[in-house]
Amino acid sequence: MTGAESAAEELLGTGEIELMGLIQASSNSAMLVRVDDGACQALAVYKPEEGERPLRDFPPRIYRRERAAYVLSDALGWGVVPATVLREDGPFGPGSVQRFVDHDPHQHYFTLHDSRPEAHGDLLRMAVYDVVANNADRKGGHVLRGADGHVWGIDQGLCFSAPFKLRTVIWDFAGRDVPDPLLRDLARLVDELPGELEELLFPAEQVALQRRAEELLEHPILPFDETGGYRVPWPLL
Repeated sequence: MTGAESAAEELLGTGEIELMGLIQASSNSAMLVRVDDGACQALAVYKPEEGERPLRDFPPRIYRRERAAYVLSDALGWGVVPATVLREDGPFGPGSVQRFVDHDPHQHYFTLHDSRPEAHGDLLRMAVYDVVANNADRKGGHVLRGADGHVWGIDQGLCFSAPFKLRTVIWDFAGRDVPDPLLRDLARLVDELPGELEELLFPAEQVALQRRAEELLEHPILPFDETGGYRVPWPLL
C-alpha cells in the first residue's frame, strides 16, 4: 500500500461523511460524498447496500466486493483499485466508500489504449487483475487515468464469482505473456490469501480465486475471448 492510499484509507474509514449528490451514470446507487476528519478531507464514492439492485448471478451486499477488490489489489501491490473501505454509518446505511479519482471524464480504456502507449503496461496489469478477480463487468468507463497519470480501475462489485464469468473490454492484450514480476506477485497469493478476503468472500470463491492465480502461473498467457463476443460487457462504456 502506498503512503497516499494508506492515508486515504484511514480518512475514509474514520471521517464524517457528507452527501454531495447522486452519480447518475451508475446502475446501482452511487453517491458523491465528502469525507472530513477535521484535519483532512477528500471526495469519495459511497455505494450503499440499500441502493443495490437484486442480481440473479451475484448475492446481495456486492458493496463488500468493492472492498475485496481493493484488498486484492493492495495485497498484490498493483495499485489497480483506489482506497476503499466499508462503513456501517453511511448516510443510507452500510456501504462501501472509495476514494474519488480526479480524472478527465473524456478519457477511458479505449482512448487510453489508442492514444497513450505509455499506459499499456498499466492496462495489461489491469487485464491480469481482472482475470484473477474474475471481473464480470470491466467496461471502458471503469478505467480512469488520474491527474498524475496513474491508471485506476473502479466499479469492481461484480467480481470474485466462483464460476468463471470474465466480461471485459480489455482484450487487446490477449495472447500476451504475463510479465514475470506479476507472476511473482501471484505466487504469493497462491501461497496464502489475505485474511480479510476470507471474511469478505465465500469459501468456494476463495478457492476459485487461488485456482485462477495458479492457472496463470501454469499457463502465463492472457486469455482470448473464445465465445464470439459474449465476454464483452454492454454497454461498452
